[in-house]
Amino acid sequence: MEWSLESVREMVAGGMQSIRECEICAFAIAMCVLLLFMWYCYRVGQEHGSSPLRGRYLAGPGRIGGVVGGFMSSDCRARGKGKHRSLLEEQNGFAFCQSSECFRCTSAGESLNQRLYHSLQDYAKRYTWSGMGRVHKGVRDQGRYLNSRPTIQRPEVFFLPDLPSAPFFSREVQRHDVELLEQSFPALLAEFESIYHQPPARSGSSLPPGWKANSTPRGQWWTYYLVNQGTPLVLNVRRCPRAWRVLGQLRTFIANNVFGNACFSVLTPGTLVTEHYGPTNVRLRCHLGLRVPPSCELVVGGEPQCWSEGSCLLFDDSFLHRAFHEGGAEDGPRVVFMVDLWHPNVAAAERQALDYIFTPGRLEDKEGK
Repeated sequence: MEWSLESVREMVAGGMQSIRECEICAFAIAMCVLLLFMWYCYRVGQEHGSSPLRGRYLAGPGRIGGVVGGFMSSDCRARGKGKHRSLLEEQNGFAFCQSSECFRCTSAGESLNQRLYHSLQDYAKRYTWSGMGRVHKGVRDQGRYLNSRPTIQRPEVFFLPDLPSAPFFSREVQRHDVELLEQSFPALLAEFESIYHQPPARSGSSLPPGWKANSTPRGQWWTYYLVNQGTPLVLNVRRCPRAWRVLGQLRTFIANNVFGNACFSVLTPGTLVTEHYGPTNVRLRCHLGLRVPPSCELVVGGEPQCWSEGSCLLFDDSFLHRAFHEGGAEDGPRVVFMVDLWHPNVAAAERQALDYIFTPGRLEDKEGK
């Protein structure tokens, strides 16, 4: 083959043309992959977009009225069952109310393990098994985990294995949400005052509208829920627009499953909340002190701590815990704003799976099929 300047030019030109053609093909392939990825994100967003707290309510009280229907079904079921409604009027899920409306009181036992596994399989078929190692391990061996746990930490419903645990956690593990809550202290305190000093909801009751009385051996423990076991209480939310706005700004609030709660909690002087366990170790319970008189204490896993006004206290309520207010009538009530946040070591993929498995109503519906 004879080499000449002309033949070299032709070879270089041909090579450049081939490169340009390959670039066009590669660009086209990349655009197709990008479009497929955007379509997938859109589909996932459509399936989960109606569920998150901030998507439904963050716009404020005006938005709430437009979606009340999304929650009226559970409310109407409670009204339709007079017996269960009367139980819920006086107690709530944290006080072993024995109501069929309470997830914690009705979901224990072997049937729950089977329903958990079926829900996990449904999730994996729709999405992926990737990142589900601990969740799968926990669901598969749930009975063994719950029965073999030491008495100091024994969640009643679901235990996620290999999760670091301690009775109390540093505020740094959820720094953004802790700081946001503490900055909102004046607004939350003012909103508490507005709902606490309302006249009784009905004759013969000492409870203002929206408040629930919990079972205690002595004293009074009242709660005012904005979110109870993953379900917003619309009438209460309407009375507390600023508190609801704060919840919508939290990054780690458990808004989409039965382990998520947010409420104002009141202990009157002389009240004792007896030792009990929470339902799971995947959450941290956060108490923002609003009113903290002397002689009030929270004991978790044998470790005592005191609340402080305007400061947050983070603890794992799957540990055995109790609270008491030993002050006198002149001290007034102890008041905290309580929210459930994700444990910092629960990964994003695990959170999504747990939201799916423990969506309010999902496990109960499976039992009825």
